[in-house]
This record gives sequence, C-alpha cells and structure tokens, in this order.
Amino acid sequence: MASELTVTREGGRTRLTLNRPDRANALNPALTEALIEALQNASEDGTRLVVVEGTGKSLCSGFDLSDFDSLSDGDLILRLLRIEVMLQTLHHMPLPTVALAHGRNFGAGADLFCACSRRVSVADVKFRMPGLAFGIVLGARRLVLRVGQDAARDIQNAGRTFDGVDAARLNFATEVADQVAWPKIVNQASQEAEAISVRATAALFRATAADTRSDDMADLVHSASTPGLSGRIRAYREEMKRAFAKT
Repeated sequence: MASELTVTREGGRTRLTLNRPDRANALNPALTEALIEALQNASEDGTRLVVVEGTGKSLCSGFDLSDFDSLSDGDLILRLLRIEVMLQTLHHMPLPTVALAHGRNFGAGADLFCACSRRVSVADVKFRMPGLAFGIVLGARRLVLRVGQDAARDIQNAGRTFDGVDAARLNFATEVADQVAWPKIVNQASQEAEAISVRATAALFRATAADTRSDDMADLVHSASTPGLSGRIRAYREEMKRAFAKT
C-alpha cells in the first residue's frame, strides 16, 4: 500500500505530496499525522524550502468524512484539533513554504493552501471554506492575514466558492500559473530560499508571523464543543447534496 504522504528530499528542498487520489487527498488521521511529523522534521533537518502538492485531481479536498457515520462528536473534535495543529505547524514554519493547488480545495484543504507562505494555483481551481456553515471556526485569523478582515468575513459568511483569478485578486493566492510552469516557480523559490542563512531565515519568518496559535485553538475548541456537531455536519452535507442535485 502506497504511503498517504510521499516525502522527497531534493537538496535543500523537501517535497510533501499528498497521496490519497481516490479521496481527492482528503485529510484523514493518518495523513494529518504524517504531515505533522514531516513538517516538524523539515523544520529541524536543514530544509530550506517545503513544497506541498497533491496527486490526482486536487491538492486537498478537505476533512475526510468517509467514515462519518461511525464517528462521535468527540472523534470529530479530536480530528479537527489535530488538523489545526498541522495547519499551525505549517503556517509557523521557520522557512519558506510553497503550496501548489489545482482542482477542488474545500474546508481544511483551502486552509492548507492558505497556511503556506507562497501560494500558487491554476486559474480554474476552486476554493471554499464552509466551516462556519456547521459552526466551526478554523483558520479565521490566517485567512484575515491573507485577504483582510472584510474579504475574510465575506468568504466565510457567504460560504463563497472562488477560483484562482479571484484568489489572486484577494491575495489568497500569491500567483496564478498553469501546472507546466510549476517546476520553474519551485526552482526559483528554492534559489531565493538560499539567499540568507538558516538562522536569518528563521528569524525573518518568526518576526513576520504573528503568533495567534493559542487564540486560534481556543476558537476552534469553543466552536467545536457546542453540542450537536455531528448533527450540524450531517445537515450541511444533506443541504449540499440537494444543492448539487439541482445544478
């Protein structure tokens, strides 16, 4: 069985490839824990650039709910907390990170993209952050950091779906490029990552990323712990099925 996360070291570059194409790289516990471990290792082993990408049709389709009917509220909350730990680890890496997005990237998949310091997408990518539709506050401050307060409220309050062009306009994506151009972009990012020392890079990223981890986790815990999480997610999924059936 292939690993759900492929970790490849290329000189000073660590490439993290989400490898669950049958589930559009949705975040199950095994993939989430593998990402946490790989990111922690990359922050300590001399890596100068982390690249996050996905096999198949998407970078990451979000929170894996394939076994939803067997999960309790407690199970769901634990999975959400570990996803937030992963996102915080990625966002606060002491070195540059590049996300390469294509396909449909919803919920935690869009948060994964948002957490990286350089964010490249194709034009026809789809992003959506529906967590507040079932009462989950996850990554709100990271989104505000990227797009500003007004746009963040609009994206999340309306459950808006947006493409790569809109993502770049909002600064959710730093650039839009076809997949054939991605190797050149990654090579350029690798060269730029070597411009200053490891220590200076870590100091730069520490000084330019406000540390809101405790507040972010508290918001998630408070929102997720409201009784009825499973029911809220189930109702949202049924609403989405009805909406897609009409299109």
